[in-house]
Formats: sequence, C-alpha cells, structure tokens
Amino acid sequence: MAVYTYGDRVPSIGRRVYISDSARVIGDVVIGDDCYVGHGAVIRGDYGTIHLGSGTAVEENAVVHVRPKGLSVMGRRVTIGHGAVVHCNRIGDFAVVGMGAVLSFDVELGEWSVVAEGCVVPNKTIIPSRKVVVGVPARVVGDVGSEHKSFWTSAKQSYVDLAHSYREKIKRID
Repeated sequence: MAVYTYGDRVPSIGRRVYISDSARVIGDVVIGDDCYVGHGAVIRGDYGTIHLGSGTAVEENAVVHVRPKGLSVMGRRVTIGHGAVVHCNRIGDFAVVGMGAVLSFDVELGEWSVVAEGCVVPNKTIIPSRKVVVGVPARVVGDVGSEHKSFWTSAKQSYVDLAHSYREKIKRID
C-alpha cells in the first residue's frame, strides 16, 4: 500500500481494504472497511480531512481532496469513477460520481444521486437524493429509478469483491 503520514496527520485504514501500490493515501484520511482505492488514485488529507464510508470505491486515477481545514465525508458504498476530481463536502450513501466528473468545493450529493460522466458540479451546488445530473454545468435531468439502483448495487458489490480478491491475487512479477 502507498499510505503516507503528513506531519501529525495519519491515515486510518479499515479491514479488508485494497489500496493499489500506485495510489496515494496521504494524511488525515479515514477509510472504512471493504473499500477499493484503484491504481493511480490520490486521496489527499494533507490539510483537510477525508472520510470514506465502508464499501466505497475510488477508481483508477481519481483525485479526492478538500479545502484547507475542510471535511469531506463520503457515505457507504459510494462510487468515485475513473479520473474524477472530487473536492466536495459530502456524498451520501450509494451515490455515484461518473468517470471524469468534477465536484467543486462545498458540493453536497444526496444518497443514491448519480453524477454523469464528464459532468461538472460547480461550487456550493447541492444535489438532492435520488437525482441524476448531467452536463457542464450540472443540471438535474431525472430521478434514480429501480433500474439504476439494481445496476449500481451490483457494480458496487463487484468493487467490494475486487478489494478482497486483489488483496489475495495481485502479485508483482518484475
């Protein structure tokens, strides 16, 4: 794992977590059980505090950071897609941040909200629970239905399973 202290800021890592050796977890970061932190991901708690709820996936090349002295709290089973940039205050349980999306400072996402790929959620935007947002800037285009929940429940479980299997199966061969 690539986990670093930053001065007196020390990460806390839960059980059955996978953190890629090419990822960086720095400083005041609390990672719940069964999380996945993918290759090239960066979670920077160098001058703020970041909490990831159990079963959360921070996929490859995503960046999670927060303003100085800020707090960013992600709920259970949150998905942060590949290449996303996240500087928000709160992400509710089961929410999804699509690939390449940007969440600016002071953003809040409700539970089961879905931010589409490439979407930009501007500073201080609050997305209600169970809403789908798209575009630049983000705009609500619909509600999260049972088909979304079914798909994302399965996808989220696959990352919990991946976190467990990576801990056992990945071996460096160079």
